[in-house]
Amino acid sequence: MNHYYKLLSVLLVIAVLLVTGCSEQAQTQKDDGNITVAVSILPQAEFVEQIGGEKVNTIVMIPPGANPATHEPTSGQLRDLSNALMYAKLGSGLPFENSWMDKIRSVNDEMLIVNSSNGITIRNNDPHVWTSPENAKIMVENIYKGLIQVDPENKDYYSQNKDRYMQELDELDSYINNTLSEYENQSFIVYHPTWGYFAQEYGLDMIPVESEGKEPSAKELQQFIDIAKEKNISVIYVQEQFSTSSAESIANEVNGKVVTLDPLSKDYVSNLRNVSEVLAENFNQ
Repeated sequence: MNHYYKLLSVLLVIAVLLVTGCSEQAQTQKDDGNITVAVSILPQAEFVEQIGGEKVNTIVMIPPGANPATHEPTSGQLRDLSNALMYAKLGSGLPFENSWMDKIRSVNDEMLIVNSSNGITIRNNDPHVWTSPENAKIMVENIYKGLIQVDPENKDYYSQNKDRYMQELDELDSYINNTLSEYENQSFIVYHPTWGYFAQEYGLDMIPVESEGKEPSAKELQQFIDIAKEKNISVIYVQEQFSTSSAESIANEVNGKVVTLDPLSKDYVSNLRNVSEVLAENFNQ
């Protein structure tokens, strides 16, 4: 009988050790020492990661290829938010945020909500503020302030990264200015009105086909064809998240082409360099 109790005691000790070990291992796997920051769109993730470096993990609510106007978060994304210390919302009227921010807040009411667009003038209810490098610098500063609020111990680290990335954005601005300086007041046609802030910053005239999320009527489509012919525009710009049929109709009527530009690319600096190069190349045609 004594042997029985001794064996039972040994088994209980082993069980406790196993449970404790597994719990500690699970905790280690869950907590890698980084803070988790959620964002709405990929360019914001780039900003967070440029500042946060190896000390942050990001959750992107609108994944690559998803339409920001119609995307709904998955149950897995909402579950992941429970571990986030901070949510950097775009804050400029993005339809996704208009529909889901209340739900996002309710998932984790201790999560700091940072308005990335604080200090940016929103024009014509246009949410695409990040396409302007000057606006991007404001967004980076807002995200930095949020990071040092939730993780003050690493303020110096975040500050150094922010200053370095701000320099990159200054260099990007100079590059785009140099690339597009001879094309002031040039017009370009886009399907979805994504590039308004970019156009304003660099003295261009963006002509959007879509208005308030609506496809153009046959009469309106003909007006865009007439504008394209009048202004000698042979390229219609689209983005992969939206229908291209109207853009293709205009391009066909002017013997032109449809070109994709992605405002939601994660590699912000390289992408905007490419956008300026593509516009300049097509202005020359």
